Amino acid sequence: MIGRLKGTVAAVDVETALIDVNGVGYDVHAHARTLANLAVGEAATLSIETIVREDMIRLYGFESENERRAFRLLQSVQGVGARHALAVLQVLPPDDLYDAIAAEDANAIARAHGVGKKLAQRVIAELQSKLGSLANASGATLKVVARKMAAGEKAPEPNRRADAVSALSHLGYDGVEARRAVNAAAEAAGETASVEELIKRALKELAAA
Repeated sequence: MIGRLKGTVAAVDVETALIDVNGVGYDVHAHARTLANLAVGEAATLSIETIVREDMIRLYGFESENERRAFRLLQSVQGVGARHALAVLQVLPPDDLYDAIAAEDANAIARAHGVGKKLAQRVIAELQSKLGSLANASGATLKVVARKMAAGEKAPEPNRRADAVSALSHLGYDGVEARRAVNAAAEAAGETASVEELIKRALKELAAA
């Protein structure tokens, strides 16, 4: 199995990049953020997930091992295939994905193309229990809720954060930015802060950004 490619970018398409490794061209599927960072003629190193089926062998490329692990993790959820997993990672980098799972923020995950609310809720339901072990195994920088899960503590009212994020989203703020602001607000105010206090502090964070 191919786990890593280091070579020269020979071509970049809408969904794939051609990586030349010592004269052999590898067609690698990747999401738009990864493809945008590749330039024809420049060197590239990608972590690779190789998927083998009866009728094809397909390579998926990622900028880090952390993202590759997240890709694998997502596919462990019933109904989530490679295309769904790639779409989720397009809108949510690994740390933001883990944060959304810990905060039970299905709306953030459902932003991914082809991923509806039901599938997003299934991702949360099946992966929440794995966040702690994932943090220990991968060294992922999980936010406050996930770190406390890794330490064996009960997540402190994650719905308060999700409610605050939802309120900010309704005000027109981007979901990822809103969640980051709410997380910063929760760290400053403490986990007993009300939804109203989280929103007020988060609005200050967003205004200062």
